[in-house]
Amino acid sequence: MLTIEIPGFGTLKLDHLVLDYNGTLARDGRLDPDAARLLPKLARDFRLHVVTADTFGTVEAELSGLPVELRILRSGDHTAEKAAFVHELGAQNCVAVGNGNNDRAMLESAALGIVILGEEGAAIETLQTADIVVPSIGRALELLLKPKRLVATLRR
Repeated sequence: MLTIEIPGFGTLKLDHLVLDYNGTLARDGRLDPDAARLLPKLARDFRLHVVTADTFGTVEAELSGLPVELRILRSGDHTAEKAAFVHELGAQNCVAVGNGNNDRAMLESAALGIVILGEEGAAIETLQTADIVVPSIGRALELLLKPKRLVATLRR
């Protein structure tokens, strides 16, 4: 668990890290090397969850050996399914990371929402609901490993 007091923002008690796969952890179905390097470090403090429709059919192989729980989306409404999963975990204890339009509700529901503005871009509505915008998954994960960066960005 990561507990951090952010003046004017509140106290975050984060147990779960919920990550979108394509566009967030991966590009074209291939896991980002920074994600592969940093996820095991984050597993010390968080339960790691990856939610994906597995568009490229590569997620199981790419995440093999990493300390993550995989949830393949099955419904016709991935936006609602992702948000429901965050609520199921306890939204007040979740940080969510994504970039796509179907990540918007998940980021909005979580105690902390981080959007990746990477090579695939990010949906404008998702950008508007996030608490923080970063250029890459590596930078997003580093925020959680160096939480004083969260304080610097979010304090009021």
